[in-house]
Amino acid sequence: MKNTERKPRLLIFASGTKDGGGSGFEALVEAQKYGMLDVEIVGAVSPHWQGGVRKIAERNGIPFIPYSEILCSESIIIPAIDAEWVALSGWLKKIEGQDPKTTFNIHPARLAFGGRGMYGIHVHRAVLGAFQKGLIKDTAVSMHFVTEEYDGGPVFFEYPVPIYLTDTPEILQERVKSVEHLFQWVITDMVIHKKIAWDGKDPDSLVVPKGYRFLPKK
Repeated sequence: MKNTERKPRLLIFASGTKDGGGSGFEALVEAQKYGMLDVEIVGAVSPHWQGGVRKIAERNGIPFIPYSEILCSESIIIPAIDAEWVALSGWLKKIEGQDPKTTFNIHPARLAFGGRGMYGIHVHRAVLGAFQKGLIKDTAVSMHFVTEEYDGGPVFFEYPVPIYLTDTPEILQERVKSVEHLFQWVITDMVIHKKIAWDGKDPDSLVVPKGYRFLPKK
């Protein structure tokens, strides 16, 4: 008998660009397509109405929702599409008013290099500058729950990525992106199936399986 149980419904916010981008979103779609990410992707949101994210979504039969702060916001989109989980994958805007227990983000560095303006190549320039000054030895891919504070939610995954003396921001960006694509779907699946969880209020309530405890050093 066919299993008709509804899978968790995931909405993905991915900015991309007007000409392309959206590689993190596409990696999640591919993982879902081959049964590695056990969810139903119910929509993709991007502010670039004819950009790379839309092309990926349409190619894979996923509803595309164009984002505009004037016409609509995340507080309207999420209930309208009946999404239970929200993943930010290369999303550049601040998300407000959502459930912090079910909204999470991937960041291309440690959250010490987070906050307003810390996205894309800007992050890697800042990281490389700190490395060249001897302040850090490596960078990382981080995933965290989303709260009202910009890049301030509890981190539940942090995987180190090496930096080399010959790196440029662009080379470092590609190395970090390859690690993002390797781990994002794995950790996303764990969050959605509540192997990683928290109560949305107290960071000390964070639960992460010991075998996957890639957490920041305290």
